[in-house]
Parts: sequence; C-alpha cells; structure tokens
Amino acid sequence: MRTIDFVILAIYAVAIFGLAQWVSRDKGGHQKDSTDYFLAGKALPWWAIGASLIAANISAEQIIGMSGSGYALGLAIASYEWMAALTLLIVGKFFLPIFLKNNISTMPQFLEQRYGPSVRNVMAVFWLVLYVFVNLTSILWLGSIAIHTVAGIDQMQALVIIGVFALAYQLWGGLKAVALTDIVQVALLITGGLIIVFLSLTKIGHGDLLAGFNQLTTQFPEKFDMILSKDNPHYKDLPGLSVLFGGLWVMNVSYWGFNQYIIQRALGAKDIAEAQKGIALAAYLKLLMPVIVVLPGIAALVLAPGLAKPDQAYPEMMKLLPPGVLGVVFSALVAAIVASLAAKINSIATIFTLDVYAKVRTGSSERHLVTVGRITAVVAVIVGIVMAKPLLGKAEQAFQFIQDFTGFFTPGIVVIFMLGLFWKRATTASALVAAIGGAALSGAFFVADKAGVFVIPFMNRVGLVFLLTLAAAIIVSLVAPQKKEVNVVSLEGVSYKTTTGFNIAGLGVIVILIVLYALWW
Repeated sequence: MRTIDFVILAIYAVAIFGLAQWVSRDKGGHQKDSTDYFLAGKALPWWAIGASLIAANISAEQIIGMSGSGYALGLAIASYEWMAALTLLIVGKFFLPIFLKNNISTMPQFLEQRYGPSVRNVMAVFWLVLYVFVNLTSILWLGSIAIHTVAGIDQMQALVIIGVFALAYQLWGGLKAVALTDIVQVALLITGGLIIVFLSLTKIGHGDLLAGFNQLTTQFPEKFDMILSKDNPHYKDLPGLSVLFGGLWVMNVSYWGFNQYIIQRALGAKDIAEAQKGIALAAYLKLLMPVIVVLPGIAALVLAPGLAKPDQAYPEMMKLLPPGVLGVVFSALVAAIVASLAAKINSIATIFTLDVYAKVRTGSSERHLVTVGRITAVVAVIVGIVMAKPLLGKAEQAFQFIQDFTGFFTPGIVVIFMLGLFWKRATTASALVAAIGGAALSGAFFVADKAGVFVIPFMNRVGLVFLLTLAAAIIVSLVAPQKKEVNVVSLEGVSYKTTTGFNIAGLGVIVILIVLYALWW
C-alpha cells in the first residue's frame, strides 16, 4: 500500500466512527435505555434494516472465505448466497409477523415464552459460545489475514486493531450506531467489490470485461458447475441437489430466521411492513453477493495460480490494484469486517445482558443494563482476540470450517423454532430433546464419517439429523404432553398477508434464481 491508500483508509475510519457516534447520540437529554441500546429504539427504517442485514452477514468469512472456496471449488459455493435470498423472503413472510406481534427482543426470549426458562438457558449459553468462539474469532482471524497480506501489518497487530476499532465504533451507540451507518458500509462494500471484479476480469481479457469472463468459463468450465456431481472432488462440501432441496435449507433457515445478530435488525423495525421491505432489499443484495465474493476467487486461478491456501485468493487479487484504487477496495474490506464484527459484538452483549444477567439480577435499572452490555462487549472482544489464532490458525478453508461447526447445532435449532412457531403441542421436553439430541446425533455422524464407518457429506448430515430430530421431538410431544402450560406466545391477530410490493419483489427473486440455475446447472 502507498501513502494515498493509507490516507483513504484513515479518512474512512475517522468518517465512519464519527458518523456512528453522531447518529446514535442522545437527543434532548434523553438517556439510553435497553431498548435504545439493543434494538435502536425499535425505530429502524427499511433501508437501514436491509443494509444492516447484509453488513452483519458479509464479512471476512464471506469475502475471504467464499473467495477461497471459489478458488477451490468454483461458483457452486454461491448457492449459500442465492438460496439465502429465497430464505429471507420466507423469514419476512412467516417468521417476523410472530416475532414482532409478540414484542420479541431476543431469540432466547422467544424460547422462554414458548417453552419456559430451561430451554432459554440452554440456548442462550449455546449462542454465546458460538458467537464468541466461532463467529467473532473467524472474522477477526480472516480480517487480520487480509490486512496483513495487503498492508504488510503484523497479523496479530492487525487482529487487535480491527477488534478494538469495531468495539469502540459501537460501544456507545449500540445497535443504532451499527444499523444507521451500515448503508454507508454496504455501499462501500459493493463499490469496492465491483471495482476488483472489473479490474481482474479486464486484466484477464486484456481490456475487455466480457472477454475476461468468457476466458474463465472456457479455461475452467468445471468451476461454473452449480450442481456438483458425485465424481467432483468437492462433492462432499456441496453434495449435488442438497443445495436446492436438502440440508442447505436447514442451514439457511437457522441462520436468517433464528440467529440473533441477523434477526435483531428486523426486530428493531418500527413495524412489520418496514421490516419486510428491509428483508426484500437484503434478498436482492444477496443475489449480487456472489459477483463480489466468489468471482474474484475464480479469477485468481488465472492471475494468482498455485496459492498455498485458497483463503489467500482475495488478498492476492487486491495486490493487483493500482494505488488509490487499492485504498478504496481495502477500505471496503475493512468496512465489511468492522460492520460484521460490530453486529456480533452487539448481539453478544444483547443476549448476555437481557437473557442471562437480567434474569439473575432482576430489578436492575435500564442504565445498569446498558453498562453491563458495554462491559460484556469489551470482554467478548478480548476473548475473541486471544482465541482467534488457536481456533482458526490451521484451518484450510475457514468458510467450510464455520459451516461444519455450526452444522452440529442448526438441525436442533430449526426443529425447536419451527415446532414452537407452528405446532401448539410441542413441549419443553421435546425442545430439550431437539437441542441436545440434535448435537449428539451430529457428533456421532461426524465421528463415524471421520472413522470411515458412515461417510456422508456434512450438508446431507445436517438434513438427516434434522429429520431424525424432528421425528424425535414430535414423538416426545405426543407421548408426554405438557403437564403445565408454559406457552405464552400468542398467534392471535398474527397476519401472514404481505403487501403487493413485497409479493412482486419475492416473485422477482424467484425468477432470477430460476434463470441463474438454468444457466449454470
């Protein structure tokens, strides 16, 4: 990086930090309460919700990790993004109306209202462990790889810098500081991503963008197969039609529907119509993401062949950018890292404060809860910085590592929520069976796979465990009905009717997906 690049990065850092503090300032002497800090006062507009959903999702694990997967196995990894667009529409139409009608602030809160405190406690602890030791550490580690590769800063120093900046960026303002600045972060992310795609393809095509893309499809046709056949060496990562009809649905529904740091943006909407408009915006942005996060990895096969690790693909592509342009693209990458880190930090603080601390220390003042949230954020970042290298330092493809680990728990989560949302007879015992049994089954299949006893792709494992766990939960509910009524979730007055605009947007997403898969089948 040259001086001009560091100047651009510094301007970005100062501007986004200042903007975050300004949009989340206390007005007219009002002091932040827990609703202000954790849910942005439940007044988020649709554009902030849509942008913030993407900013929370797209980070180093997507940009670095999915580019690495693009380098290793090709465009097929884009199914995670494209099928997520359809999942978002389902979440907006069927899940959000129930959550917002019941004034839900956190996912453990919903579980308590539906099943009682025991399920809430189990899942609150699970999510805290997952967010800190998987999500937070992965973003810190992959982000530090990018900064080290491009800027030449020591990787551990880079890891500390981005962790501290993301913490400081959201520490005072909470969710409002994150969500209301994410429109800037996402605009920068898309701009930077499109720049690197344009320059890499024109370099391959000797000045012609389309020629560069055609060369990629001609030289590496196997990298443009969306549905992998069994003889593909990466079939185990993306097992054929399972990306359309199998375990990927379980992964996506869990992530987009029941994941606190994602759904928290929609829970902060001023009403259901605003939340659904934000969801629709996010769905279209997801359709665009593979262009930004996967295509550069495939282009690296030509421009940076023979990489030691696939996750080096995106940072290596950034090295090809001229001074000034590199600063813009690098700022976009940092923006994605910071925005996603800030989202996860805020959600960790939200779950711990509202679902753990406030339940133990009942009667705590609003001011005290906000303070506890800020302390929790600091502790989470420290733990993430310390644990990043031990957990991810030896991972070959970080994105696949994340999917493998979360796949242990997502089947049980989806069973618990789907039955809790749509089946009145689901019991507390069935939810605990799903939570514990799902993880145990996943672990058993994982061990059997490693031992060669029962070899199964992890995505198929997720789908199979989901079906077995669902069956077990239903049987438990029927055999041992709930003795004491604990369900206070109300479905009365919940409407699944959506606006004409949302319906048209949803139809557009479906048409685009059909065309994409028809082209690259």
